Amino acid sequence: MARLRVLLSGTLVAAAIAGLCGVPAAAKSASDSPVFLAAADPAATARKLVRRLAGKDPRAAVRADAWVAWADENDDVVFEFLDHGLAAAEQRAAETASVNADFCRRILATYTAAYAPEVNAAAQRALLGTDSDRDLFVRQGFAAAEQRDRLAREADGSQQEALAEADRQYVRTLATHDPGVQVRAAAAWATRPGATDADIVEFFAYGWATGAELDLEAHRLRDAEQEARWLAALRQLLADAREAERAALEASGELEVQLRDAAARAWQRVGEQTGAPRVAWADAARVAREQAANWAAVAAAAQAATGPNWQAVRDAADPTGAAWAAEQSWAAEQAGFWTDLLAQAVDGETRMRNPANK
Repeated sequence: MARLRVLLSGTLVAAAIAGLCGVPAAAKSASDSPVFLAAADPAATARKLVRRLAGKDPRAAVRADAWVAWADENDDVVFEFLDHGLAAAEQRAAETASVNADFCRRILATYTAAYAPEVNAAAQRALLGTDSDRDLFVRQGFAAAEQRDRLAREADGSQQEALAEADRQYVRTLATHDPGVQVRAAAAWATRPGATDADIVEFFAYGWATGAELDLEAHRLRDAEQEARWLAALRQLLADAREAERAALEASGELEVQLRDAAARAWQRVGEQTGAPRVAWADAARVAREQAANWAAVAAAAQAATGPNWQAVRDAADPTGAAWAAEQSWAAEQAGFWTDLLAQAVDGETRMRNPANK
């Protein structure tokens, strides 16, 4: 994944800061000074992205390093994290011990003590144990505990007896129409040819919630990785455009004409950089809005249903819907940043192509 080139040269630092704050740089005369719109601030947006990673990334190593970077008041530390630290944290998170710990945490979040007591207890023990304990849980303990829970449910029989045909049909509908890829996969498995009511019971007990959590995580990870790449390209483009404009304003004659054209093209490149992010964040907002509406419908269905199987869904529906609503707000905020940046780029290009406004 491409990363940020974060350290501006010494001669560009003051210019970049002045431009981002809307303060015109020194030029030939006061009338030559560029008048910037309220600046879209890449540093602030990068800091918000790092804060989001610190709070929401599913990988412990990424969260820990993001917290450290975010807590530092130096913006270069934040960009340095996005440039180098994020890749290093992701590499550590990919190591076996970290992956196993994250797996245990995900299991604890989705296999609750009420509906999968054996799995929940085994995951808790593994998480509190050693790296070897977690490795054993991932390789053997999880499947064994899952089987113990399944046998206990089958021996009790009440959950399978409580299933109605409407419940089975609801899961079949999810297998083809749920907006989440992972929920669709879990529902399809529960209703596959040869599946039994025990599979549907397991889907209600934890499969639905697990799929929903994976869909949410995938959405967050994809958005964060894309934004990091876009910010990487943007910071240099924006610095280049501001430097080019200042050079044009300090020149005269034919050289000024040439430098103005170069600066206009530099601002045009900034505007072009906003295209993909604006489209992607609009799409992310749409996905989140559809998911939030879907989970509102699930919550309503769970409240209207009776029997023990829907209780786990009732517990998960409202928090999941709230999480997707928060994703929608986040996407709208990011889309607004890139839209503001486009306006700033258009304004810059216009200034450079219209010297009559000097």
